[in-house]
Amino acid sequence: MNIKQIAELIQGELLNENFSEQEFLYAFSSDLMSDVLRWPRENMLLITGLATIQAIRTAELSNIDCVIFARGKKVTDEMLELAQESDIAVITCPSSMFEISGKLYANGIKAVY
Repeated sequence: MNIKQIAELIQGELLNENFSEQEFLYAFSSDLMSDVLRWPRENMLLITGLATIQAIRTAELSNIDCVIFARGKKVTDEMLELAQESDIAVITCPSSMFEISGKLYANGIKAVY
């Protein structure tokens, strides 16, 4: 699935538009960024409720190209600016991490482990 398909599926809002049609195969859900750093994988997206600059920095270090912020978390201008500079798509969604993960899994996105 690509970024636009993912945003549509989870009824989320894509906050930055300048991204390729990269296909995502894996997802990781966590609020603990130390866990995310342990499982880097290509074509992976991150689902989190941790709406801080650390989530974007962790994605950058782990080569994650899309971060989904669950539970209606607000993204700051600083976070969005860093994401744009790092070519990371940002999606916000009112749903829980569990619901987002379930929808993605049911549509072919695999768990990292």
